[in-house]
Amino acid sequence: MSLLPPVAKTPLFGHGRYWAECFGDAPFLPMSRAEMDQLGWDSCDIIIITGDAYIDHPSFGMAIIGRLLEAQGFRVGIIAQPEWQSADPFKVLGKPNLFFGIAAGNMDSMINRYTADRKIRSDDAYSPNDEGGRRPDRASLVYAQRAREAYPDVPQVLGGIEASLRRIAHYDYWQDKVRRSILLDAKSDILLYGNAERAIVEIAHRLSRGESIRNITDVRGTSFLRRDTPKGMFVLDSTRVDAPGRVDRILNPYVNTADLAACDIEKQKSAATYAGSAFSSELSNAASDRGFGTFSSNSMPGANDIGAPIEVTPGAWGDLTALPDDTTVVDLLPAGSVSKRSKLPARDDTVIRLPSYEKVKADPVLYAHANRVLHLETNPGNARALVQRHGENDVWLNPPPIPLTTEEMDYVFDLPYARVPHPSYEGARIPAYEMIRFSVNIMRGCFGGCTFCSITEHEGRIIQSRSEDSIIREVEKMRDVPGFTGIVSDLGGPTANMYRLACKSPVIEAACRKPSCVYPGICENLNTDHDPLIKLYRRARELKGVKKVLISSGLRYDLAVQSPEYVRELVTHHVGGYLKIAPEHTQEGPLSKMMKPGIGSYDRFKQLFDKFSKEAGKEQFLIPYFIAAHPGTTDEDMLGLAIWLKKNGFRADQVQAFYPSPMATATAMYHSGKNPLRKVTRDSEEVEIVKGDKRRRLHKAFLRYHDANNWPLLREALRAMGRADLIGNGKQHLIPTWQPATDGQYASPRKKNTSTIEGVSVKVQPQKSRASQRTPQKGQIQTQHTGLPPRDDGSRAPRRPR
Repeated sequence: MSLLPPVAKTPLFGHGRYWAECFGDAPFLPMSRAEMDQLGWDSCDIIIITGDAYIDHPSFGMAIIGRLLEAQGFRVGIIAQPEWQSADPFKVLGKPNLFFGIAAGNMDSMINRYTADRKIRSDDAYSPNDEGGRRPDRASLVYAQRAREAYPDVPQVLGGIEASLRRIAHYDYWQDKVRRSILLDAKSDILLYGNAERAIVEIAHRLSRGESIRNITDVRGTSFLRRDTPKGMFVLDSTRVDAPGRVDRILNPYVNTADLAACDIEKQKSAATYAGSAFSSELSNAASDRGFGTFSSNSMPGANDIGAPIEVTPGAWGDLTALPDDTTVVDLLPAGSVSKRSKLPARDDTVIRLPSYEKVKADPVLYAHANRVLHLETNPGNARALVQRHGENDVWLNPPPIPLTTEEMDYVFDLPYARVPHPSYEGARIPAYEMIRFSVNIMRGCFGGCTFCSITEHEGRIIQSRSEDSIIREVEKMRDVPGFTGIVSDLGGPTANMYRLACKSPVIEAACRKPSCVYPGICENLNTDHDPLIKLYRRARELKGVKKVLISSGLRYDLAVQSPEYVRELVTHHVGGYLKIAPEHTQEGPLSKMMKPGIGSYDRFKQLFDKFSKEAGKEQFLIPYFIAAHPGTTDEDMLGLAIWLKKNGFRADQVQAFYPSPMATATAMYHSGKNPLRKVTRDSEEVEIVKGDKRRRLHKAFLRYHDANNWPLLREALRAMGRADLIGNGKQHLIPTWQPATDGQYASPRKKNTSTIEGVSVKVQPQKSRASQRTPQKGQIQTQHTGLPPRDDGSRAPRRPR
């Protein structure tokens, strides 16, 4: 087995261009036959159908894929937000020569349409004028079916985040059941998951050479249906592949994870607990039974999360003895499947069979097991193919796509985007565009591994960064976009500060099977050098015409504290009054199920933030975000969080309840009541699940303990919990005994501060004295909705240090 990271056979820019390159680049990809006529096209080679308004900007999937295919020489058209009551709108550009590319949009259509409480949203940030209802529920399915009705013989390539997160049997929160792979319902020919640039380019070129789409079964990052297993493939049953394993308990949540000495103490405590456990004996016996030699508890890694490499005395396994001393990878195969003297089958020739759709639908424990195995097979360096039976068909998943190199990232982002919405929208306001129109995406991926987030399942955990020159070129182009005032709203990505962070060793990175590089502490093999990001910030703000560069992406503060110089640079120059961070919780129970750091890391970051803000002579505020009702959260945990909020003078303005998105690990917990971070068995760890409207309301009420509408519910809960001592009118109490007249409804400050004038929503700021604007009232959190000073956009004169 190769221990080097996989390398693509052909880079994105290495393919020969299709003959239609002679037409050149279009100002905008056409959305009508009139535009096609102006370009001199008689037909489109590829038509992309999307649930979003067409914005020719590299923050939108249809623009990236469309422009990339155009750069390969293909004629690409866009059908954006078509009416779906008939097939006629899907014929507007005629029949494509090669295929339809179908996606629901930048967001999952169900999450876009419904709140976490399953209430219909009235708006849609990806539609003109923020108008809701311009895409159907499960848009990928509807678009695929209408496109098939319009042109039955045209191949369909399904993609986007909605399809990506539904590539196997998945729990559907809105129907409260397990649904089968979206491939079977959509009846598309092939599904591309993750960032699909490599796959879409290869498929387009192969189809253009006359190859049948049914024969394209060897492209990484694709899923398709088949009825047989190819010859030469070694099939492993997933119930045997999932080795006995453990996850370290979370470090003491009040320990600063940047303090290596404190972390070592906690790890030693965990190791001591582990060494004498039944697990150690179980693992040793299992290894002996399967002929893997002997395991030593002394050799277990300090942070052995799911799938982490385990050191082993190899015994008679031949090639494994040649592995580097610091990296040992173990494959656990079905007992009796190979003899002791046999060589392990190559991963490229191995497929793992997950429990069938019918089994995971009927058995939540098997669902949690399948979810665990899928997450173990996400590293492009060592992931194997997966297969899951659905009735008479197998849904086959090839290994994940190979991450783009820096040169390829530059190639994708340097394409000729107009950076504005298509002219057909006639200047209509599109909120998603307004948010990112003057921002720059500098990287992809996230190695945080938060269980409630699906970024890893879609983009992967290996960071793919652009070059500094490419980013600066985009900022320079942005200066020519109408409306640019000199303010760059963000240089970021899924996380603000993971730019160019990676494993120190490509060999270790290719072999690693941990789901997170920063939980329960920062991996010793992770490079946390923020110097490239500091250099980028400095270069960007020195550009002519740039007044200020803000950082709006969420910050991973446990990484930031590894570089105080980065925190100083950020706080001094790139925070416009407030900074978003996401502790998510304060208590060990939910944090361990989220795979989030302890609150000690937040405290350390806050100290640095306040210190450097004071040194810069600025009043700036942290905006912490918390999640209610996450799996693993008890009522007592939420009470502990509420007490912490009051103790620290925080009054949360807006709160978010846990939203079970397809394929997320936390969603598997929510559905099964099991913890997929550990080996899943009938008797394995049970997870506290918050279900039912009343209990979810209670958990949200704890976050908004200061809202009088929540006090009756909280009083009832506190008495039931035996904590009536927290009900009273003193400073030490959480809620008072008295009850003002309220309507019992929660009105968001975002709504209260908005009035309507001739059908246009206008934000109304309450009049405040200069002193009240400068100094927060005691016990009140400063947020963008409750008295936070206006964000500094670079137009105000700097304040003098006191």
